[in-house]
Amino acid sequence: MGFMQRRPAAPLDALIEKIWDWDMPAAAHHFERVLPQPGAQLIINLCEDETRVYTDEPQRHCLRSSGSVLGGPRLTSQIIDTAEQVRVMGVMFRPGGAHALTAENQQALLARDINLEDLFGAAARQLRQRLLDTAAPGMRLQILEQWLLAQRRGPATDPAVAHVAAALDRAPQWACIAKVVQQTGLSDDSLRMRFHRQIGMGPKRYARLQRFRAVLVQVHLAGSVDWCRVAADGGFTDQAHLVREFRAFSGLTPGAFMARRGPHLNHLVID
Repeated sequence: MGFMQRRPAAPLDALIEKIWDWDMPAAAHHFERVLPQPGAQLIINLCEDETRVYTDEPQRHCLRSSGSVLGGPRLTSQIIDTAEQVRVMGVMFRPGGAHALTAENQQALLARDINLEDLFGAAARQLRQRLLDTAAPGMRLQILEQWLLAQRRGPATDPAVAHVAAALDRAPQWACIAKVVQQTGLSDDSLRMRFHRQIGMGPKRYARLQRFRAVLVQVHLAGSVDWCRVAADGGFTDQAHLVREFRAFSGLTPGAFMARRGPHLNHLVID
C-alpha cells in the first residue's frame, strides 16, 4: 500500500505532468474539497466502479459517474467522497494535454466528467480490468502509460497556444495578455478560439486561475501570512480583490483555506 507517482517518458511528458497510483486505507473524514486546476485529469477507480462528486452547500447532491472518467479543466472547486478514494489511479494533464491526446474540445469538457468508455470504447474497459489484475503499483503505472501512448489521437500542441500559456504560467500576475497574444501573430479572436478548444477557457480566465494557484503555492506551507503583501505581490488591486478571487475559485475565504489546509496542496478536509 502507498502512493507512487512519476512523470511519463517522451513524448507523453509534453502532455502529462504526472501519472499516479494511490492505494491507502480509507480516510477518517468523509469529504474533501478539491481545488481547481487548468489541466484535465483522468481518474480510474480500482475500488469501486463509480466516481462520486458532490455539489456545495447548502444542499449537497451526489453526482455519479463511471469508475473511469476524464475530468475536464475546472474553474471552481469540487467535493469528493473519500470512501471511494482507496485504490485510485490518475493522470494529471498539462493544460492542453488532454486535447492533444483525445482531440476532444476542452471547452465542451469544462467542469464535466466524461465516461472513459464514451471516448475510447472497449479499450477503456479492458484497461481498467488489466489494472485490477495487476498487483504491483509500478507495473500499473507502466500499463497506464503504455495505454495512453497507444491511444493518442489528437493533434500536436498549437505553438501559439503553448506560447501564450507558458507566458501566463511564468507570470500570471504581471503578464500583459494583449502583448503576449500579439507575439503569436494571431488576432485576439483567433487565439481565443484556439485557447478555448485546446485548454477549455480563454487566456484571461486562464491567467486568473494561474494567479490564484500561485497564491496557493505561496501560502500553503506558510506559518503566518500578510495577506496585504500577498495581494500586492500577486497582482491583485487590493486584499478585497484577492478575497473575491479566492472565493470564486475555491469556494472559501483565504482564512478558511488556511484553517483547512493539509499536506496536499489541492485537497482540503471538509468533515
